[in-house]
Amino acid sequence: MDIKEYIASGILELYVYGSLSEKENTEVYAILQEHPEALAEVERIENSLKELSAAVAPDLDTSIYSKIENRIDPEDNSVIPITRKRSNLPMYIGWAASVALLAGLFVQLNKNKELRQQLVENQIEKQLLEGKIQVAEEDLSQTKNLLSVLRNKEFIQVPLAAQQVDPNAYATVYWDKENQKAYIDVAGLPTPPPGKVYQVWSLGLNPLTPTSMGTLDAFTDNKNKIFSLSNPNNSEAFGITLEPEGGSESPTLEMLYTLGAVES
Repeated sequence: MDIKEYIASGILELYVYGSLSEKENTEVYAILQEHPEALAEVERIENSLKELSAAVAPDLDTSIYSKIENRIDPEDNSVIPITRKRSNLPMYIGWAASVALLAGLFVQLNKNKELRQQLVENQIEKQLLEGKIQVAEEDLSQTKNLLSVLRNKEFIQVPLAAQQVDPNAYATVYWDKENQKAYIDVAGLPTPPPGKVYQVWSLGLNPLTPTSMGTLDAFTDNKNKIFSLSNPNNSEAFGITLEPEGGSESPTLEMLYTLGAVES
């Protein structure tokens, strides 16, 4: 549709005047939803009508009577002088027409105001729905990626058992040794208290050599509780400790939550 030709057709003026059928009003309303320039034109028409309605009907121009009198010969007895009696009827008609126009305009303006409000609400609902769909699609994509990780037979699965600090804790490491990545499933860990963060360690056992793989930041925001960390180490075991925010250079063994060895 050429929106400029549509605006120039005059249908928007009829829409504002309330002269369209219900079907035509619905069609115009749909156009206003899709084309902001059409909505702006409707507002311009409404503003013009408001200015027009502010003016009252003008009084009749009395100069025409003076022109007629100047053309009449006062000595011509054939002309019968007429005493002009001014009538207020045209003024009353003008006022009545103005009042009727104003009443019609206010009714139509109120209808258009409700339509614009509905238009805004529909646009907000549309944006919210699109946002929910996008989030759902992103969640679905993320879930599919996680399932591919959990079901990949090439990954080394290492269960991490609970330690003394929390007998109910558990976690699992899915180690993609070839690509030097590890996926840490910590759904079995409690939410860390403020100022604390979980830190994952790659362990060499002989001698015991801990190497930090990183901290599990944004723990609460991660719905799936599965974190991806780099692991270029030749790991023999994995452990998770609770550390001060920002992490530690070496693990705090008193706060060791889970521990598990890689099967040889």
